[in-house]
Amino acid sequence: MRVLVVEDEVRLAETVRQGLADAGFNVDVVHTGTDGLWAATERAYDVVVLDIMLPGLNGYEVCRRMRAAGVWTPVLMLTAKDGEYDQADAFDLGADDYLTKPFSFVVLVARLRALVRRGAPARPVVLEVGDLALDPARRRVERAGEEVALTPREFALLEFLMRRAGDTVSKTAILENVWDAHYEGPANVVEVYVGYLRRKLDRARARARIETVRGAGYRLVG
Repeated sequence: MRVLVVEDEVRLAETVRQGLADAGFNVDVVHTGTDGLWAATERAYDVVVLDIMLPGLNGYEVCRRMRAAGVWTPVLMLTAKDGEYDQADAFDLGADDYLTKPFSFVVLVARLRALVRRGAPARPVVLEVGDLALDPARRRVERAGEEVALTPREFALLEFLMRRAGDTVSKTAILENVWDAHYEGPANVVEVYVGYLRRKLDRARARARIETVRGAGYRLVG
């Protein structure tokens, strides 16, 4: 079985690599989210072990982009974070399992074997809010059956909002998940892209709309 480990802590990555190799896995290791995304989309693996806090792209974004590219390899999120919202975000973006550091190596091996037995996850369902429909696998957005052309970043922003439809999401959460945790560009980039989306959705006369929640962020409603 071939495993990709995406972990920026070099010592931990080597420990995991050696342990998995001893357990009979064929292991590749990379240390950044960018390299992890490239490996996961360009090579065939039976399962991916993916840390969340990574340089380049965080694990959430790597997983989201894998699924958007039609790569359904099972993903186990490995992270120092612990909390139901972190787990929910991971599962919402297409992860299949979640293990918190420090972890039992025996449990890690057992969960990886279980993921491999289950195989690739099912193709994600189309997201719908009002008369907007977003297909993550086909990378297509439609309003009342008519396609709305979006850039990759606009698509990612709309998908993030649609997965949390009705909830208020902060600009920080948007930056960390649609861009990444290490983004250092203009502070108003979220406002700019929300503006782009609003214009395209208004032009399409979609019922769904993006509301500004003063001092809190944005909310997509049907």
